[in-house]
Amino acid sequence: MTTISNPSREEIVQILKDAKRIAVVGLSDNPERTSHEVSKVMQEAGYKIIPVNPKADEVLGEKAVSSLSEIEEPIDIVNVFRRSEFVPAIAEEAAQTNARVLWTQLGVVSEEGYNIAKNSGKTVVMDRCIKVEHSLTQ
Repeated sequence: MTTISNPSREEIVQILKDAKRIAVVGLSDNPERTSHEVSKVMQEAGYKIIPVNPKADEVLGEKAVSSLSEIEEPIDIVNVFRRSEFVPAIAEEAAQTNARVLWTQLGVVSEEGYNIAKNSGKTVVMDRCIKVEHSLTQ
């Protein structure tokens, strides 16, 4: 029995309307990767993208950081493009940030990560593509 439940359609629309900065954990500098394509679309829609990837120096023209803790500016959404088993550690790190939302992409689900983020006061969206959700708000 899973305890994961996503916000309503209206809440997701509001999250995306209110957000300005998205930290993307696992953002690849390879244009062929889904994380790169999705983040590029979100960047073109007006969001500031902050790449979180210890193996990249820069992605989509933005300086990459190794971890969420290195981000000095306010962030609204932590968008996760890592496998489900990495989500609890990412949720722990996200809990230490001022981000209001932990968002995991399609196929990325972690009940433990969900509970960590919820217990730290975050709104959690799991197993949803932010690009698809954003396109539904247009």
